[in-house]
Amino acid sequence: MVRALSLSAYRALSRRGVHTPYTPTAPRPEGDLIWLHAPEPGSTDTATNLARRLIAACPGTGVLLTTTVPETRDCKSAPAPICETLQGDHPDNATKFTQHWKPDVVVWLWGDLQPNLVLEIAATNVPMILADAGEGGFDGWRDRWLRDVPRKVLTCFDRIIARSDAARARLTQLGCTDARLEKSAPLQSSAIALPYSRTDFDELANVLRGRPVWYAVGVQPAEVRVVLEAHRHAMRLSHRLLLVLSPADAAQEEACATELKHQGLRVARWDDGQFPDDNCQVLLAAGGREHGLWYRTAPVSFLGSSLVAGKGGLDPMQAAALGSAVLYGPNVRNHLHAYSRMASAGAARIVNDAGALGVAVARLIAPDHAASMALAGWEVASESAAVTDRIVELVQDALDAQPRRQ
Repeated sequence: MVRALSLSAYRALSRRGVHTPYTPTAPRPEGDLIWLHAPEPGSTDTATNLARRLIAACPGTGVLLTTTVPETRDCKSAPAPICETLQGDHPDNATKFTQHWKPDVVVWLWGDLQPNLVLEIAATNVPMILADAGEGGFDGWRDRWLRDVPRKVLTCFDRIIARSDAARARLTQLGCTDARLEKSAPLQSSAIALPYSRTDFDELANVLRGRPVWYAVGVQPAEVRVVLEAHRHAMRLSHRLLLVLSPADAAQEEACATELKHQGLRVARWDDGQFPDDNCQVLLAAGGREHGLWYRTAPVSFLGSSLVAGKGGLDPMQAAALGSAVLYGPNVRNHLHAYSRMASAGAARIVNDAGALGVAVARLIAPDHAASMALAGWEVASESAAVTDRIVELVQDALDAQPRRQ
């Protein structure tokens, strides 16, 4: 009776006040749909990586990624989820959301449960997983005042993964049984190993014959001259050094080629089928489709879109997962948590200008220096692999148990 009253009180309160009616941002895709919700502030990067892993692991299945506060999300780079920012937990919005998206599996991260929405989804009898549950995810003002509401809402989840012993203890206190509850490491940003052509890799290795290489990726127009100046500086100490230059937009190719010619640098164009000979100083790779090849080829990578403001930087986990030491500029707000983890582990180094970039490249071209950074980066990129694999496994099992949508 007390539980029913608490929930009724919450629902009555949630109906009060002005709310913004829910409007879907996209049509529901055909086939199965996984709904991934990440309410914890600062978790968008981690959630986006998990969404991409789910897309890769469940071919033909759509993924909807939602957050409760507007955050910068990379929902354009393939594979990409559908992205939305949810409004408050109003009963009408919960109904509209559920009726539009009709998810087949739900993965809710951390906590900050929205009772109306969770109960609305649970009424459709779809599998629900609470993953990366944190100790502090169930102690908002509502949870402290209406103590029985989180207990009721938690019964909707078929499986719960706690991120720590303290989180597990808190969930046990809230009535979660050992049959549904397990503990794993915290979910962190990780990366899917980018594909590459083994034939191209072998041919490059034969052409380069141990020649030192570094990769500048996602380079904005304002960063091109900085990268080339750094390359000239590094070549003073390693005259055979090759730069693989990949602009942020393929439309920059001609402008980059013009700048390279203006500076008197010897260039080969990868997209024209050219391989670098011994005299080539810069390999221009503007297609933007072969990052997996270049991260595997270059022991050192500068991740562009980070020396200029307003671009937010690139995901460092993709480079780290493939054994490339990471250099980056100060403007990386889109992936700040990932860069902080990498820098703390000694896997990434910040540079602020051409001089610092050139010095860093020259030092890291030494195999022992790059190898130690690359190893640290690989450890960071793979440390949450077990919990990611577990979530993917639970989702796959849930989808296999569901009737397939036509």
